[in-house]
Amino acid sequence: MKKIKLDFSTSSTEYFFDASFDQLEKITSKDNTVLVTDENVLNKNKSKFKGWKTIVLQPGERFKTQAAVDSIIEQLIGFGADRKTFLVGIGGGVVTDITGYAASIYMRGIKFGFVPTSILAMVDASIGGKNGIDVGVYKNMVGLIRQPSFLLYDYSLLKSLPKEEWVNGFAEIIKHACIKDAAMFKLLEENKLSTFQKDKTLLNKLIQRNAMLKSKVVQQDEFEQGDRKLLNFGHTFGHAIENSYELPHGHAVSIGMVVASVISEAYKKFKDTSRLTALIKQYGLPVYHSFDAEKVLAVMQSDKKKVKDIIHYVLLEKIGKGVVHSLNVSEIEAIVKQLAKAD
Repeated sequence: MKKIKLDFSTSSTEYFFDASFDQLEKITSKDNTVLVTDENVLNKNKSKFKGWKTIVLQPGERFKTQAAVDSIIEQLIGFGADRKTFLVGIGGGVVTDITGYAASIYMRGIKFGFVPTSILAMVDASIGGKNGIDVGVYKNMVGLIRQPSFLLYDYSLLKSLPKEEWVNGFAEIIKHACIKDAAMFKLLEENKLSTFQKDKTLLNKLIQRNAMLKSKVVQQDEFEQGDRKLLNFGHTFGHAIENSYELPHGHAVSIGMVVASVISEAYKKFKDTSRLTALIKQYGLPVYHSFDAEKVLAVMQSDKKKVKDIIHYVLLEKIGKGVVHSLNVSEIEAIVKQLAKAD
């Protein structure tokens, strides 16, 4: 096990890489801890939850709602949870988002940590302190930024993960490579998904590399005033189609990255769209999904990154160098309508 501690504005987070679920009891005691998970994770790992007070959620993005948070709060009250209670989210990005949010508002804030069980959660969703819920088709419309006390990485939890969830998670890894790490982009080009699935050492290095890349971006810009916005690469368009068309998050982001690279050609003279699309396809991710331009533009108009008629869009100057570029909604509209006709 490798332990790394990073300090943020008001707290610190401990990262336990290549660890085991059994070590959770050394971090937080069973007496004052409540675990939050979903039915899928519980059913695959029942023995691990023995002796722990546990709240079980319905799985999937469509349950990332205020109703799920209300249910957690009611059960915490039932457990007699107080301000010293520790909440631990064990699952993918939906579970970690909901858990962090519930912990942040219960009794005005109790401590929480995560045991991510998917690639997506390990490299992205559980990192950085963004906690929240969806409101209809609007992704993460309600929430706050508050850092977890710890992240425990047990790669054995990935064994039961279906291939499509590995594929889903690699979208965020490709995103990180695009905006900040050209060498990692090349590493991904030289390998394939099955290599990382079989080689635990290589996987551990890749997950650590991604977790630290995102964490250090967040550390320097915790409340998204500058560089942290780069982490939204592929997400502006991706979020607009994700809930509308019930797409997995990674699929929506991969399509969003292609859209962003096309916009980058127009505004940043980006020359590697074909290289990016080839890598996305190499890892089994989609590069296009048919969509209704008016419907998608309506959702984009409510994007949290929009200020008046300007959207701060993350574009690429080159592989490994993302930039935030302010675009008028009308400029994006023309490109989105053009892409909608490309089907």
